[in-house]
Amino acid sequence: MSAPFTLRLYAPADEDAAIALWHLTWQQAYPSIDFAARVNWWRERWRKELVPNANIIVAEQGGALIGFVTIDATGYLDQLVVEPDHWGSELGTALVGEAKRLSPDGITLLVNTDNARAIRFYRRNGFVDAGGDVNPTSGKPVLRMAWKP
Repeated sequence: MSAPFTLRLYAPADEDAAIALWHLTWQQAYPSIDFAARVNWWRERWRKELVPNANIIVAEQGGALIGFVTIDATGYLDQLVVEPDHWGSELGTALVGEAKRLSPDGITLLVNTDNARAIRFYRRNGFVDAGGDVNPTSGKPVLRMAWKP
């Protein structure tokens, strides 16, 4: 059984750990993509788009950041990042629960259509398919998903 984790609001001191966790997680999910080459782009997006416009909840365990979720005022969940060693644990569900608490009128998100694990996870957590879309950055197909209370 793993040690308990705590959830709290993001603080500016979490930036480097959050960026590193994003890189690690996405690199493991999509090993054929060079996410190291995208870190500077991500840091800029993190600082200019997500931090000023979203509530960010982080998960810590033993002093290490092991996950985070971002949810903006419109109910858009841009990022749910869980350290790969915690995939399949209750951590993702706890982070989605925080997003639901912060956006009680509903949540929308986009998930890559080839990310079957994430799609199954969101469906288990009450999200339904709400149509197809295209990722504006990658041009790849995504599934729009929604949760309504």
